[in-house]
Formats: sequence, structure tokens, C-alpha cells
Amino acid sequence: MADLVTLFTEIGLSEQKAKETLKNEALSSTLKEAITLARGVAGPAGVDRPTGTLLYSLASRLRDARRLAFLTEHIALRRISTELQLSAALEYVKSHPEDPIAAQEFQEACGVGVVITPEQIEDAVEAVILKHKEQLVKERYRFNMGLLMGEARTRLKWADGKIIKNEVDMQVLHLLGPKTEADLEKKSKVPKPREPVQDRKEESAGNGAVKLEGRSLMEQLRGEALKFHRPGENYKTEGYVMTPHTMRLLKEHLEITGGQVRTRFPPEPNGILHIGHAKAINFNFGYAKANGGICFLRYDDTNPEKEEEKYFTGIRDMVEWLGYKPYAVTHASDYFQHLYDWAVELIRRGHAYVCHQRGEEIKGHSPPPSPWRDRPAEESLVLFERMKKGVFAEGEATLRMKMVMEDGKMDPVAYRIKYTPHHRSGDQWCIYPTYDYTHCLCDSIEHITHSLCTKEFQARRSSYFWLCNVLDVYCPVQWEYGRLNLTYTVVSKRKIIRLVETGAVRDWDDPRLFTLTALRRRGFPPEAINNFCARVGVTVAQTTMEPHLLEACAREVLNDCAPRVMAVLEPLRVTITNLPPDTQVEVRVPNFPADESLGSHSVPFSSTVFIERSDFREVMEKGYKRLTPEQPVGLRHAGYIISVQQVIKDASGSVVELEVTCTKTDAAEKPKAFIHWVSEPLPCEIRLYDRLFLHKNPEDTSEVPAGFLSDVNPNSLQVISNALVDRSVGGAKVFDKFQFERVGYFSVDPDSAPGKLVFNRTVTLKEDPGKI
Repeated sequence: MADLVTLFTEIGLSEQKAKETLKNEALSSTLKEAITLARGVAGPAGVDRPTGTLLYSLASRLRDARRLAFLTEHIALRRISTELQLSAALEYVKSHPEDPIAAQEFQEACGVGVVITPEQIEDAVEAVILKHKEQLVKERYRFNMGLLMGEARTRLKWADGKIIKNEVDMQVLHLLGPKTEADLEKKSKVPKPREPVQDRKEESAGNGAVKLEGRSLMEQLRGEALKFHRPGENYKTEGYVMTPHTMRLLKEHLEITGGQVRTRFPPEPNGILHIGHAKAINFNFGYAKANGGICFLRYDDTNPEKEEEKYFTGIRDMVEWLGYKPYAVTHASDYFQHLYDWAVELIRRGHAYVCHQRGEEIKGHSPPPSPWRDRPAEESLVLFERMKKGVFAEGEATLRMKMVMEDGKMDPVAYRIKYTPHHRSGDQWCIYPTYDYTHCLCDSIEHITHSLCTKEFQARRSSYFWLCNVLDVYCPVQWEYGRLNLTYTVVSKRKIIRLVETGAVRDWDDPRLFTLTALRRRGFPPEAINNFCARVGVTVAQTTMEPHLLEACAREVLNDCAPRVMAVLEPLRVTITNLPPDTQVEVRVPNFPADESLGSHSVPFSSTVFIERSDFREVMEKGYKRLTPEQPVGLRHAGYIISVQQVIKDASGSVVELEVTCTKTDAAEKPKAFIHWVSEPLPCEIRLYDRLFLHKNPEDTSEVPAGFLSDVNPNSLQVISNALVDRSVGGAKVFDKFQFERVGYFSVDPDSAPGKLVFNRTVTLKEDPGKI
């Protein structure tokens, strides 16, 4: 090790950098080989510091080991002498993986032999400054000097950037003179013109996508936002590992897929999907759809202890509810025999071994090395077969892979023993593969082109590529994106179970949760969830959003699809004394007042109606626009204005009834407000929901020291059992959605029964329900 530190410092690395390099076995091995090759080519000239810097850059960035000698030779002979040239060379070999390399084309692409004189740089900079002289003189040092640099670099692609910058600085100084005090003042910002609201309004984009304040998710996934490789060009992806078999396997892959984009959504069937999964569903299915491809729904069913039928069906229901149809529904268990055969081959090739360390011994990132790591392959083959036959107890033996993951975890487990019948294969197997072993190989079997997963799986990317490559099978590309999280909630299965067990929520579909079944039950349209995912966008960074942003998406969709009806949550009886008691009139109410062509429904109007208790006050207050003894109010859609004649109270002094008179709207002064009402209504139960937790981050012990269960909001559910709704909703079905005028958006709950509808409030009409 000391020899390698010396070797690396001789080419210009600091001692600290040399020691850090040694921690990366693959990098240090490649760098050592590059230095040895370079010294052999350079001869007595040796490897100076600039050459050493380029060799280190080459060793750390090169993914195709076959090209090491070729590129090292060009560096050692000073044909490639700048980072710019090296970047071009690496890009060229990545784009041309087939042997042999066309020497002349390569040299032209990398600027080999190109000499840029100081006179050329001076002339190029002078031409660029002349082009922008008028604006430059006007703005002086506030002018964007990067523009001058960029245009000069374009004219002289292989020129040294530092020399260009010095020339730009010198010529600008010659033109403008030294900076003055005015030049040093901060430039005032000019506010950008606001985009007209109507231009930002959402519109249908088809395929379940909706445009929102920008591009739809389909547009994002189809356009320039994602610079993914084309099918069959996996090798062009940064970090992709090439082997001598890569191009042959990619050619076979293209023959099988026909160049089609293939993705997969691979949930574990051990829980219900939540809002974070909605992003994954939209991303995987959406990317395939946007590019004319297909997406598999593949259950990662490798842990029989936690899998249940209800999770399998529930997951598929939610995928289809969001508007996506899987190309095929597959299971990791479909490939158990195939995976087992590959495990045997992995042992034969010396890349896996049977280990007897216990689970607690190998947990964490720095466990002791396995004493069985170097056992003969023949011995591991016998032991693995005995594992399969049930000779060992659970935890007594595992199959481990000989590799180090990106996060430093050594020799991940490939197979473990579990004597639990499998949901699909029964007692056929007692050994089950792990995610680290299964996932990439299932992707390979299904010829996935883009394996999209969340950021926490980045540490598994190296094992993903390694396993496919050591088995010489087609290797897809793994790409990680940021998870979507919401504040004021928890989504882990374990924590939701605790909420159910303690009675904080009823079940997985309790409308206060953010599981997809809960959101559906609360009344969120699937389009709103998809729109929310589009608004969040496809980001690499983890995203934590506020629930009100999801609620805003729901309002936007429900405003266009939820017909208006009238309901009274806290009824106050109103008797119209100047109408005959047997008055019976049918009033037409538009389903969508903004567009009456979308139909209407009729509601009865009689001498007895019910209004919201909050729409009446005995004492007039400043700013109050609704009904008081001194102030009349209009009845929406009815064509009447009512005025209070008498307030009737019970023994405790509470108002129980109002006696009023009515006047036609065209025969009276226009009132300050119109209120909703019901007559001959249907009884119903209304459930109003608030945030389940009091703090934004209930799982953060610094914010909630006593744990998330202590943070449950005691007022998160309010049940109104004596509400009234107009008769037009009598035939409503479960999940039907309505806007209760002036109240909010509501959905029919599955608890509804004949004669008693139950409604869940999805969202209020406004973000601030206290506004009048």
C-alpha cells in the first residue's frame, strides 16, 4: 500500500488524495495500470504532473476498460493534453464501443494536433467584442462577460479557457477603462411580467395528463427534460459498465424488443400504495406511454412472511385507478427457477459463497469480513443445494455475493432461508432471493430499457451492473429520481399499522391518511393526483410538499367535474309565512352554473326550507352580509328574497326556527348575498377531515420528542350526523363527487346505506375556509 501511495504522489497527487484513492479498489487498480502503461510509452520523459492529472481523470471516468491502453498512449504522447480534449475522447469512445477505433475520426473529434496560437485567440476575442461593442459600452461591467467567453470558445474549440479569459479581460479593460463607482453598484432587478392567468389555466392533454402552469407530465417525459439513452444505446449513459459481451447482448436485446422503450413498476406486495408511489407509477407508466413503449407491473414477491392477497389486488386496483394499464402483470416468483440457476452459475464462477454469519453480525456498513468468503466453489455448491433442500435452519446459512456496493456495504446477501409458504409457489421453495439479487436480473429477463427507481437505491447501482455483467446477461440502465414526500403525514406500513391498532385511524383507507386508497375514499380524483405529480415534476432531489398543493390540484379537477348541489350541514328551519302550506314548486338548478349547457337537476321548493345556521345572526355585525332581523337575503336559484319576521327559540334560548316572508327577486331591492337552502331534503352524514398530525414532521423527534403517536390531532375528524342534502343526489353511488354550493367538494363514502348517504369532504372551496 505504501508503494502505491508513493506511485500516486509521484504523478502529482497529494498524499491525502493518494490515500483516499486507495480506498477505492477499482480506481486505484486502474490508475496503477494507467501509470505503468504511460511510463512505458513516455520513456525517459516520464509522467509529469499535468500528464498525471489527466491519467487520474481518465482512471476515474473511464467505464470501458478495453480503451485504457489506447487513451493512456494518447495522453503519454501529449496528443491529448487538456481536460477538454480528454472529455471529448471519453465521449467518443463511449459513443463508439465497437472495435476498432477509426484513428483519424477520433483525432479530429478530440482536437489532436490542433495548435491554437495567441494571435488566433486575440483575433477571435476582438471579433466577439466588436459584435457586442454597442451593448458592452452601454452596460459596461454589468454586461454578461460569460457571453463573450462562450462565443470565443465556440470559435476556438480547443483553445485554453484560461488564456481566453485573460484575453477577454484585457480587451474589455482596454475598451472600457477601469471600473468606476457606478460600475460597482448593484444592478436593479426588473420584475418579470406576470403570465396571464388564462394562459396558465390547465387544459386536457389526453391520456390522463393535464397541463398545469407549465408542461404536462407526458410532455416532460417525452421532451428534453430527461436525456435518457435510446433503447440499445445503454452504453452512452454515464457510469454504465462495458464488458466484452456488452455490444452482442445489446444487439440481441434490440432484436427482442424491436427498439421499444420498456419500464416496470415493481412494488412489494406487503402494503398499500401511498402518494409517493403515485409519482413512481406516473413516472414509469408515463415515460413508457410518452415514448410509445410498454410498462410491466411486476410484484417483488420475494418475502413470503409479509405478503397477502389483498396487497396484490389493491396495488393493481390503484395502478388502474390512476389510469394506467400494465402491458403485463408479472411476479419475481415467476422467475424463481431461473434466478436459482443463475445463483448456481454465480457460485461456479467464483462470485458467490455460502456464509454462516448471523444476520446481526453482518448488519451495518462495517461488519467483519466473512471467514467463509474464500471457501471453494465446489463446497458452496453443495451447501447451497442443502439450503434449497431445507437442511439448514433459518438464519443458519445465506448465499452472499463477492462485491462491494457504492455505500461501502460488503458482500450483500443473495439468498436466505425462510420456512414460510409462498403466496404463489406454496412450499416449493424454502430459499428466497433478496432485492439486491432479484431486481436487476428480473429487469434483464423482461428486457427493461430504463429501470427507474428512487434515490435511496443509488447505492445499489454498482451491484445492479456488476451482477448482470458477471453473469454475462443483458444489463439495463438504472436511473434514480427523488422521492415525493408530504408533510403532516406518515406513509410507512409499520407506522400506519400502529395508527390502526391505537384507534387513531380506522384502516388503511381512512381518509385522513395519504395512501392511495384513502385518497380515493376521501374523494380525490385520480386526475388530481396525476396532475400533482406533474406539478412536482421529475426531480433528482427529494421533494417534500405541503398537502394544500395536492388539495389545490383536487379543486382544479373537481371544479370541472363535480356537479353543484345544495346541502346544509347545520340546519336551521325556516317557515315562509306568506306562502300557502301546501306550496310545491320544482326549481331547476344548473349542474355547472358557469356552463348551463352541461345540464341541470330539479329540487322541490316549499313553504318550509332549511338554511345553514351560520347564515343567520340575531345581532347585526359590521361586514356580515347574510340574514339578520334587519337584513334580507336571497335564496339561490329559487328567485326569492326572504326577510325575518319572527325568531323562535327553545327553552334554553337557542334559535330553532325562523318565520320569514318572501318577495320575488324582480320585485325587491337586490340583497347583499344569496344563500343556499334545501327543502324536503334527504338526511345524510357528513365527515369533515383535518390534518391527522399537529406538526409538519411528526416522525422528527426533534420536532415531536414523544413520537408520532403523541402528535395525532384530536380534532382531525368531525362527524355531522344530522346534515341535509337535496333530493337530486338520492341515486348517488359510492365515490360519486359533488360540490355542495358554498361549502366544499364532497364524495359518497362506502359506508353509505339505503336511506342514509354518507359524504366525505374532499377539500373546501378555498384554501382558507374562513373566508366569507
